[in-house]
Amino acid sequence: MTLENIYHLAFTGLFIILLTLLIQWFIASKSKASQPGAVPGKIDDNLSHSSFVFRAHRTFMNSLENLPLMLGTSFMAILIGANALWTGIFIWVFAIARIFHMALYYKIATEKNPSPRTLFFMIGLLANVALLGLCAITLI
Repeated sequence: MTLENIYHLAFTGLFIILLTLLIQWFIASKSKASQPGAVPGKIDDNLSHSSFVFRAHRTFMNSLENLPLMLGTSFMAILIGANALWTGIFIWVFAIARIFHMALYYKIATEKNPSPRTLFFMIGLLANVALLGLCAITLI
């Protein structure tokens, strides 16, 4: 069996995570560029959660902040031969949580913390921690 066959669930989850990030990038870039007087690489400091431009930018940046640890943990799990089913499950839980986080961030303009999106942020974080734990167990 090939690595792709063994970790097919994990690789499809990673594909969805990367596709979600790409979609967020397009949405953030398009919403910002369509603003009058938009300057590349700069977000207006006066924007807040009431602005979709701000929320789209923060959604993308939040994913960028979370992705390095998840990708590193995912590839570590695959390379050390962690249980393929659990690796795939944790990656998919993260992927689905990030999609719900994105949708709620786009939809709900709130300064309240925690907000409804916080639940899905935490689910994604816990999936990442669980995958890191799986790596630790595999290494022992």
